[in-house]
Amino acid sequence: MDLTSTFNRNMTVGVVGSGSFGLALANLLAENRDVILYSRRSEVADAINANHEIYGKKLNARVTATSDITEVTSNCTLLFPVVSSLGFRQVIRSMAPTLRPDHIIIHGTKGLDIKFPVQDLTATSTLSRGQISTMSEIVLQESVVKRVGCLGGPNLASEIMQGQPAATVVASRFEEVIHEGQKALRSRRFQVYGSHDVTGIEIAGVLKNVIAIASGALGGLGLGDNARALLISRGMAEMIYIGKTMGADTRAFIGLAGVGDLIATSSSPLSRNYTVGFRLAKGESLDAITKTMTEAAEGINTIKVAKALVNNYKVRAPITEALYRIMYGDMDIKQALQYLMEYP
Repeated sequence: MDLTSTFNRNMTVGVVGSGSFGLALANLLAENRDVILYSRRSEVADAINANHEIYGKKLNARVTATSDITEVTSNCTLLFPVVSSLGFRQVIRSMAPTLRPDHIIIHGTKGLDIKFPVQDLTATSTLSRGQISTMSEIVLQESVVKRVGCLGGPNLASEIMQGQPAATVVASRFEEVIHEGQKALRSRRFQVYGSHDVTGIEIAGVLKNVIAIASGALGGLGLGDNARALLISRGMAEMIYIGKTMGADTRAFIGLAGVGDLIATSSSPLSRNYTVGFRLAKGESLDAITKTMTEAAEGINTIKVAKALVNNYKVRAPITEALYRIMYGDMDIKQALQYLMEYP
């Protein structure tokens, strides 16, 4: 589908990724702008253009889909990549030849990148801050784009698609990026806040996925709200300890993108990470869970990175340690619960 010169480049917004959050984001943006949505699968793009519907989800008529990434970068100055962290660097590399210095990129991916396969990390591996890249750093490393930001906050895609009220944070070192993100996204049902602490907002969003898996495990065991409140409060402290090793400001963790996102993803079966923990507690293997999930749960890889950071910086992180042993080691969930209850 040739979209060349069809759209006003300064008023059209691009979304890269047609997963559940990409679709929800496209619908939000379409309340204010024309949207070009990129899907690497041409049959998905064709179905969206034919029916304005995919996977049973209705899309705004202002959303046009394409499987040609250059049509997004050519027709849009403001871009929202929303792909898994494992594929993020390759997607930015594929965009890089047609990215310009005037592009603005605000990503919605809550993960971390290391220079070698995350599967190679073991229980004794160590990682330093210099060996890890955030998604914003990948954009700066792989393209000429300098005006970069990220989204953070409790943004469960299913609720956004239903039109339920929600909010997010646009974080960037550039005031222009925050302003453009707010103009494009804000509506009567979606509030958009701003922050200049892009590292803190990114890291808070990444680390809460680990605690969300642990919370799902509590749910799978049939434990109540007291246990979940204990986990969330101790998990928040742990997120701050690990976040400091990544250069994150503590203040990011006590706002919408930290505790707000943590509460939502640690309490809702709509969260993929919560679902992973719930299914683990019901006796399913991690391999079986990942093979049957239609979209990635970022916490599965983040727990390995977090464990390597904990090993390197000697951080007190009992939830991370116990969850790692449940997922990749020799501890069952009931043993882990006892360990956490007895931890000083």
